[in-house]
Order: sequence, then C-alpha cells, then structure tokens
Amino acid sequence: MPQDNTRYDFSAITQREPFRWPNGERLAVWVCYNVEHFKVDVQATAQSEGLAHLKPDVINYAWRDYGMRVGMWRLFEMMERLGIKGSSTLNGEVCIHEKPVVDEMVRLGWPILGHGMTNSQNLTNLPEDEERKVIGDTLAIIEQTTGTRPIGWLGPALAESYVTPDLLVEAGVKYVCDWACDDQPFQMNVKSGKLASIPYTQHINDIGMGLSSKRADQEFYQMIVDQFDVLYREGATIPRTMAIALHPFLVGAPHLSKYLEQALAYIAGHGDVWMCTGDEIYNWYASEYGG
Repeated sequence: MPQDNTRYDFSAITQREPFRWPNGERLAVWVCYNVEHFKVDVQATAQSEGLAHLKPDVINYAWRDYGMRVGMWRLFEMMERLGIKGSSTLNGEVCIHEKPVVDEMVRLGWPILGHGMTNSQNLTNLPEDEERKVIGDTLAIIEQTTGTRPIGWLGPALAESYVTPDLLVEAGVKYVCDWACDDQPFQMNVKSGKLASIPYTQHINDIGMGLSSKRADQEFYQMIVDQFDVLYREGATIPRTMAIALHPFLVGAPHLSKYLEQALAYIAGHGDVWMCTGDEIYNWYASEYGG
C-alpha cells in the first residue's frame, strides 16, 4: 500500500517562529561540490545516454573522470581566488582512487560530508545490514583519510531507504541533505536522537541546469543570480538558505567555470550574506535551535 511521508512534519515558512542567522544576515549561501567515484561498467550519470549501457562505458566514464583529473583543480583555484570555502559531499572510494583530491580539500579546510562509497550504488534497495555497513564504511574511510569524521550526509542520487535516517543517527551523523524541500533547517523524525535537515537544492544544481535541461552557459549564470536575488529580497523578512549544488565533471569545464565564478562573485559582493559551509549551518542551527 502506498505510504505517506512521515519523516518530517509539515510547516509553512510564513507561519514559523522567527529564525535568524549568526549576525542577522538575510541569507546563508553554501557551495557544495559532489565529489564522486564511478565504476567503469555500471550505468550512471551520462552525457551520452545512448551509450551508457556499454561495458565499459568509456565515453561517459571519461567525461566524468575529467572532473576529478582536471575540473576539480580548476574549481579549487577559483574558490581560493574568491576567498570562499566550499563544502564537499564525498564518495568514500575517492579516498582510495583519487586521494590527492581529498588531500586538497583538507588543505583548504573544506568540511566533508559522507556521500556513500561510490555513486555507482545507491541505498534504496539495500538490505538494512548492508546499508548500515555502507554508511559506516563511508564515514570510517573519510575519517581515516582526513582525520575528521563527517557529521553530514548526502545520499548518492539523493536516494534513501525507509530506514536511512535512523541508520545515519546510529552512525553519529548530525545532518542530512537529501530532503531538498525547504529554505531553512528543520528536524527530521527519527526513532532516537536527533537528525537535522539542512537545505540542499534541486533547482540550482548543475545536473538539472546543464545536463537535463541543456541550458546555455549564460543561462547557468543567470539562474544562479536570479535565485539569489529572490532569496535575498525575501530574506529581509524571513531569513533563508541558498545551496548551490555542483559536480566537477560539469561545472569544472572551462566554459561553465567561467560563469560560476562570475555568479559567486556577484553573490559575495552583497552585504547581509553569510558565505558558509554545510557544517557551519548545522552548528549554528544546533546551538541556537537545538538541532
């Protein structure tokens, strides 16, 4: 029988208790890079979908791998130029196969969220014990590699099973980003303990903008700026969060990174904006609102 969602309670943003950011900012903006490892013979995110069934899927694997070999390094330099600290959702297997990328994120002080072991596997259909192991292995290898255990989580493909939130709490995770349904943090319903949901986005996400919709490069810039302008205006009365969700195999390409840099510079040029990370959003929410 079809089920209603019981993982959080409905709440209209205009009918809540007053919410504020640390220094009264209108808007918290966090830039999140999905840093992922793929198998060469498992169908996954594809630019050439008609060939994605091939084994090995050379054309799509190589396109994605450009992001790790080249694109991510272009983005590291860009973020340093802008003086903006990024956040990363990280597949655990990147620590094995593309470790220099992880080392650079550590050097830059980027917080890292767990993102499964590989984006060639999501959690939806795994037996509970196997899902528990994937979550535990992901957090453990990131901690072993970076010295810090992640407190945040984004499921591969934003996918969960019916028990994922409870398993995340069991593993010590404090916040999750899979439920991209709000402009403010909120509490998830879990069997025990607490789990916060931190605003993520399917709107300002380069998968949807650049791959699914096939938008032009200039439109990528304009969508980010338009999203910001509306949230910034609304944030004068009800503070909001703006997430920018990115993948190095897309936005790490020269023609798109140019427009991302322009959009981020535009945002950072405004007052009353908190340029922050996912961990900083959670820590503020937890300290002020018991998250």
